[in-house]
Parts: sequence; structure tokens; C-alpha cells
Amino acid sequence: MKIVPDTSVVIDGRITSMIKTGEYTGSTIIVPEAVVAELEAQANQGREIGFSGLTELQNLSRMAAEGTVELRYVGVRPSLDQVKLASGGEIDALIRNVALEYDATFITSDVVQSEVAKAKGLDVIYLKPQIGESTPLILDGFFDENTIAIHLKERVPPVAKKGTMHDMHLVQIRDAPMTEYELRTMAQEILERAKRDPDGFIEIERRGITVVQIGSIRISIARRPFSDGMEITAVRPIVDVTLEQYAMADLIKERITDNRCGVLIAGPPGAGKSTLAQSIATFLSENGFIVKTMEAPRDLQVPDNITQYTALEGSMTNTAEVLLLVRPDAVIFDELRKSEDFRVFADMRLAGVGMIGVVHAMQVQDAVQRVIERIEAGVLPQIIGTIVFVDSGEITGVYDLDFSIKVPEGMHPELHMRPVTTVRETSTGAIACEVFKYEGETIVMPARGLQKEAPARAPPVQKMPVLEAQIEEPVQAEPEERYASMPEEETGDTPWHASERDIQRELSRFTDGPVDVFMKSDTKAVAYIEDKDVPAAIGRGGKNIAGIVNKLGIGIDIRPRSELPPPEINQVEEVPASGGLKIRIEKRHLTLVAPEFKEAIVDVFSGKEYLFTATVNEKGEIELAKSSSIAQELIRRYNDNETIRLRPV
Repeated sequence: MKIVPDTSVVIDGRITSMIKTGEYTGSTIIVPEAVVAELEAQANQGREIGFSGLTELQNLSRMAAEGTVELRYVGVRPSLDQVKLASGGEIDALIRNVALEYDATFITSDVVQSEVAKAKGLDVIYLKPQIGESTPLILDGFFDENTIAIHLKERVPPVAKKGTMHDMHLVQIRDAPMTEYELRTMAQEILERAKRDPDGFIEIERRGITVVQIGSIRISIARRPFSDGMEITAVRPIVDVTLEQYAMADLIKERITDNRCGVLIAGPPGAGKSTLAQSIATFLSENGFIVKTMEAPRDLQVPDNITQYTALEGSMTNTAEVLLLVRPDAVIFDELRKSEDFRVFADMRLAGVGMIGVVHAMQVQDAVQRVIERIEAGVLPQIIGTIVFVDSGEITGVYDLDFSIKVPEGMHPELHMRPVTTVRETSTGAIACEVFKYEGETIVMPARGLQKEAPARAPPVQKMPVLEAQIEEPVQAEPEERYASMPEEETGDTPWHASERDIQRELSRFTDGPVDVFMKSDTKAVAYIEDKDVPAAIGRGGKNIAGIVNKLGIGIDIRPRSELPPPEINQVEEVPASGGLKIRIEKRHLTLVAPEFKEAIVDVFSGKEYLFTATVNEKGEIELAKSSSIAQELIRRYNDNETIRLRPV
């Protein structure tokens, strides 16, 4: 009997399996060179299926040497043009032509290849995916009931992570190191099982790395050049937790069943975020909600009635478009990593879909920071109403997000009111952090800052020419004596004032003249002293200033008083740009004034070149931090006589 296998059958290893059972003993196995070329190309790309197919050919060669079968390689290698057209079926056509030429039985596990071969009049054997009881994998022998993950690498003894979520430790499984042959055999077996098992699939197949999901076990197979040696890592969940087993379960249920559901599950890696997410998915499904998941890779362990989606054609944006047509009640997004993920999450939430997202963060303000880097802070409470923080498998805090117009907590009461998003611990009402804009920058101020920090006093600046190309402001300070005569309610005796006095007192031990200190932040300050006193204040080898820094815990930049600019009245200058557009220059801000575009979204152009997109506020202004790169670029282009203009989006 003459047999021509195609690439799919060689990869899944069933030819040698059928020979071992005696089904094809004594047959002539005719392997087209096109199959060898395709496997070689896949192996050169670092794809595990290429190595698996080559291993199968090596096994056939050994059987041929033993006289079990006859093995022949025939045909011609595909040309470069045929390789480029492989996705269109050029390589498959070459393989079928070999079966036609030698009047051989054609074996394939590719349904399309099978149908085309039948249409060509070939004698075809279609091997369907094997479903049913499977023998244990070699990998299964490394697991026991307490094993969470195993790590196998060539030339290194195998180790396993065992224990519970609260108490994990690394255990060496055996003294003998793993060999590359063992790992290659295991990798081939894993790929064969992934193709046959209805609960198995290949999630990622790239150069040097293959990620496979078989049931509840996620397996990563790495080889050179991606890693410095062949490695197999397998991870499985060891607990199945229901939502009722968590602390604050009733509160979580209330939040996730709310029509305005927008929940973020945050916590450090390995804290149990995905376990909580799948518990929430199961609870919603059991209570009459249509639930879907978005995962890359898919590793949540959820009931069969919850469909798990991955990135469609490599993009979660495409997956979201499909889900909006499916119209689920809730979507579990595990995990939010890339900017695209956060944008998709926000878009689906604003479209009215209940969203539960998972994100890595060491504390709740870190989770907020990761979100606002991709989402406008003003719409944050509309997208995320609740943050659930998880650590060591337990819920350690639930936080609600509120939006208001006020002066941020801890800031000087004379500061203008502005939109503020407050993240508040639900059970105690304590503020975890606040999010607001200050001088054109988005600030996430943690709770400790709300209690301790005070706003910096704006130092006087030297008047700069309007639209000066170099706009970075020098560090300046105002002498303490000017504040001494001001009323207490105007100066406000904040912790920064106290720090300034401490620095003045310490530096006065080494100086004869006045000392002016300006706090730049909680941990940084600039001190101006008489020019002749600078060496004494610094000390030999920086000894004196180092002692002060260590004592006060504040970094101090010593500068001569000759660099301290005289105080000047802050002047506002406004110049025309084009049409009705004006550019206003202030001490710390650059503002584009365009009343005709109030509350509109506009593109900003310099000549015909697009610069950026912004939203014009209700006053008809676009406010930028004067020190920002965008503001500097606008100033440079204005000085080059380029036309600055706006166009509605």
C-alpha cells in the first residue's frame, strides 16, 4: 500500500502511531519534498509545530531502517513564489500532485485539503480529531494535588511550585537535570494532545515560543532564539473558589449586578485576580446574565455556557465589534495590558455593556494611574465605578469612584475649583487618592499627600520675551522676609513652610548672610545663599550639605544669591495667531484662545502640518503647561512665522 501524508498528519504524529498498531506495517510512505520544505520553514521560524513534524519524520526514518515500512522522499521543493502563496493552497497542490502521480492513498487531517483531494478524484483518508479518553501526558507525572506550577529547563533539575495561595514554596522534583531530548518529546506530545483534545488549543505560536491551553493547564514551550535553552512551564489552578467564599461578597454582588457596572479588579501578579474574575463570571451566569470573556490567552476556568473570546485577527478592537453585535449583559476582560485594551474597555463600557476588567497594580493608586494614562480623567468615573483590590487570594479593599467640582483635598483653599475624581474606600469612607488636573498635568494624589502636602508658593520670575523659543523657567525663590509680613491666613503655615525654616536654620550655621529657601516638592528644595558662603555650606567633599540632607530627609540644591532674580509683577501677554485665534502667554501656561470653538474637539495645525487634538473648554480656551513639549513646539513655530490654526473634528 502506498501512502502520501500531508503536513497536518505528519505534525500530529498519527502516521507512526498507526504503524505501531500494525495498520500500515509494510506500507510505502511517500513523503513529498513540499512537506519537508514546509516543516523546515516552520522550524526555522522557531515554531514548535515545525520541530514536532521533523521529529515525526525522524521516527519514520528509524522505522524504515528497521524494515517496518519503506520510506521515500519524492517531488521537488517549492519555489519562492509558491512559498509566498502557501496560504492560497500552492503547497497543498504540490502535495496532492504527488499522490496523483504515484496513484497513492492520500492521508490528511485538514478538512479543506480532504475535500479538494476528493474533488480531484484521489483516494482520501481523512483523519478526524481524536476525541475521547486520552492517556496521561508525561507532563502529568510532575504534578500532584498540591502543585501549582512546574518549571522544566534543559540542563537544570526540574522544580515545582507547591502549596496554597497564601503559602507557596519551590521544590526540586528530582536531582537529574532535564535533557533537551526529554523536553522535545514532551513538547511533541503536548502539541499532539492540543490538536486532538476538544478542550485543547494553541493560543500563541511565534518564533521561539508556543503557548498551549489543555483543559485547565496553560503550557508555555520556549526554545532558542527566544530563550537561552529549551524550557517548558506549566501552570494550573489548584482552587475553585465561589464568590460567596470571599469577604465582602454581598458588596461585590451589589456592584456587579448594578446596571452601571464598571468594575476593575486590581492586585499584584499572582494575587488571585483571575480566580476572583472567574468566580464573578460564574455567579453572573448562574443568575440570569449573558456573560462573555475577552482573554489573550484564554485561561479562565468558566462553565461551558460562558463563551471565551480571544483577540480576533490579533486585535481586541475586532473582538469588541463582534461582542457589541452579540450584546452580552457582562464581559470579563482578562487582562488589561496594552493601550488598546484600555480603550476597548472604555468604549464598551460607555456603550452600555457591563464590564469587569483585570489589571496588575501594587496598590489602588497604581491601578488608577495605569487607567488614566490611556483614558481621559474626566470620564473615569463613568467607565469604572468600583475598584476591587486583591492580594494573596483575598479581597483587601473595595473602592468607589466619585466625581465632583471642588478644590482638591490638601491643596491651598485659594486654588481654583476644578473637576476632581475621588477614590474612596467603601466601608470606611476614607479617601485613597484623588485625580485632577493641575497646571496642565493629570495628578494622582495619594491619601498621605492629601493630609500632608501643601501647594508650592509660586516664585517670582524674570519677565521673558513673548514667545521666547526657550521657555523653560529657571528655579527661583522669594525671600522668606516677604512672607513674614503677610497675614497668617494668606501665607498658610504648611509643612512646606516648616521644612523651609528647618533648612534655613541648618544652613545658617555655615553662613553669615540671609538664606532664602524654596520647596519644590516634599523631598526637594532650592536654597539661595551669599556667593562667598557657598563653599562653607557645601563643606569639604560635600560633608556639610550631606549632613543636613541626611538629617532632614530633603534634597537641597545650593545656589548663589547672584542667581536669585528680582521679583516682578506677573504679566499676561496675548498675541494674535491667525483669524480669530490668539495665543496668551502667562507665567506657567500657554493658552490658545478661540471663543468660536467653545466646547468643541479640534485639530491644531501649524501651516498644513497636524500637531495635536484637543478639547476647547467652555471659556473657548485650550490650556497647556508652558513647559510642555507641545507648548514649546507651538512657540517655536510661531516664531518661525508659521500659521497656527484650528479645525473642528
